[in-house]
Amino acid sequence: MPAPADRSSDRSPGFSSGLPHRHLDPRLLRGFLVVAEELHFTRAATRLYVAQQALSRDIRRLERELGAELFVRTTRQVTPTADGERLVPYARRVLEAQDALLSAFAGDGPERPLLVDVNSPGLVSGRVLDRARALAPDCELMARFESGLTGAAGEILAGRLDASFGRFAGLDPAVRARLEQQPVRYEPMAVVLPEDHHLAGLDAVPLEALAGETVYAGAGNPRTREWTDLALHLFEGRGIALAPPAPLAVGADEFRRVMAKKRNPVLAVVDFPALPETVRKPLVGPVPLSPVSLVWRKGLVHSGIDALRRAAGELAAEEGWLRRPADGWIPASDELVMAGQD
Repeated sequence: MPAPADRSSDRSPGFSSGLPHRHLDPRLLRGFLVVAEELHFTRAATRLYVAQQALSRDIRRLERELGAELFVRTTRQVTPTADGERLVPYARRVLEAQDALLSAFAGDGPERPLLVDVNSPGLVSGRVLDRARALAPDCELMARFESGLTGAAGEILAGRLDASFGRFAGLDPAVRARLEQQPVRYEPMAVVLPEDHHLAGLDAVPLEALAGETVYAGAGNPRTREWTDLALHLFEGRGIALAPPAPLAVGADEFRRVMAKKRNPVLAVVDFPALPETVRKPLVGPVPLSPVSLVWRKGLVHSGIDALRRAAGELAAEEGWLRRPADGWIPASDELVMAGQD
């Protein structure tokens, strides 16, 4: 009987020689990647919805499993070691392969429901979801309500959500690399004002009229960073101040109370739901646009994603959603993304 083949040369250099005989929990790799992207344990734990102590334990466990130190930790920063940097592409390939495997074998029985974030009722995302349900009546598309694409992207990568909508260019490049996107709409932006605000009587509010105003755009909310970043691009050089971080107002009554107290205009889009004692006015001069994409996890195979993509394409064609007005404005960073080149 011939001797077993020597497989020692197949092992990845730099890691424990015993690794091929161990079982590595993919959850540990997901935690590692989020820490590598955030370079901050608290922010990474927030994205993963776990306690920081639990995430730290998982990273230490992964280091023991691999026989390698992955991060250098100080009181001020977290930095990947050489082994940590080398692990990143391996971890991504493993998790993408796992996602593809699970998606491929989901067809052996009834297809699982697809979890779709529409952010808030009444937005463009809701119309796409409604059309997708009509196109694929046998597919269960379940609506979820997150508060921003940054937060939703973390949920998608953690496997707790399948698709969302929002400004793809506003995500961290390392996060974008693990997601797919399809441009849906250049959505005109608006401002929500108290109904007795001095600008409330205008049919449309020129951006120059907001000079000297302090406008709320989600500053301090870690789940809506892409929206705050869009506002900063828009306000730059126009004399418009970004309102400081404030707790998120949940519900129409709380929103109305906070607006009556603070009286700050709120940056929004033209389809933003109507709220009591407020008016919503489109912005002009130029017309600022919020670039909206359908976003899902790379490698995901599901008939619901196919239906969402088809629905988005049909509505964009019917409604002219991807035709930019002559005086339309978007940040330069969004140009390539909306052209499908990034």
